[in-house]
Amino acid sequence: MGKERHENQDKICAGFITENAALAVVCDGMGGAASGSVASELAASEIYRRVTEGFNENMKPSSIENLLKTAVSAANTIVYNKSREDIEKNGMGTTCVAALVVGKRAHIINIGDSRAYLMNDQGVTQITEDHTYVQVLYKHGEITYEEMINHRMKNIITRAIGVDSTVEPDYFELEETGNFAVFLCTDGLYNYCHPQVIYESMFNKNLDKGVSDLIDYSNACGGKDNISAAVIAN
Repeated sequence: MGKERHENQDKICAGFITENAALAVVCDGMGGAASGSVASELAASEIYRRVTEGFNENMKPSSIENLLKTAVSAANTIVYNKSREDIEKNGMGTTCVAALVVGKRAHIINIGDSRAYLMNDQGVTQITEDHTYVQVLYKHGEITYEEMINHRMKNIITRAIGVDSTVEPDYFELEETGNFAVFLCTDGLYNYCHPQVIYESMFNKNLDKGVSDLIDYSNACGGKDNISAAVIAN
């Protein structure tokens, strides 16, 4: 939950879906009262269920892309309709980042500002791009990278599951040859942990200890938000 929140509105669903494929879904809910946790629970569970039920290891990469996008679209509809049924939940939503790793190929999809990083022998790279107001300003050259990190409006999200009737996710596909790991996390972690800190804690290390160390580090630095992470390593 972090050190200041009274409820964890993050949700993770993760596990092996076949012997050669693993799926992780990380969502960070937003909305008043318990709405954020409702949105993240609905989205993460629906995406995980749909991908698990629809996947088989003979699928082409294009079919996997379609499966992930369809699952996100279905989750968006469920959260959006739920928010319209209950006035107290109106406007609720959630970020989402999900990774399906099949052998040496990783399929990643995201909406919002939860992130995916790739770690390999060459180092760590951010795969996803945040869907935030400050990211738009930075891309247009209106603010510097340093200004983006500390901007007073850095938490304004431009895309989320459940806020509108439709949503357009970003999709990424990577194929590695050596050892690698895909690390997913919410902003409650990466706001405190530089990518190099994540890399040094996780790559070729005990994964459970690595995640625990990063959560402890985030809390030691303030822990103002919920802190969640998932990792798939090959």
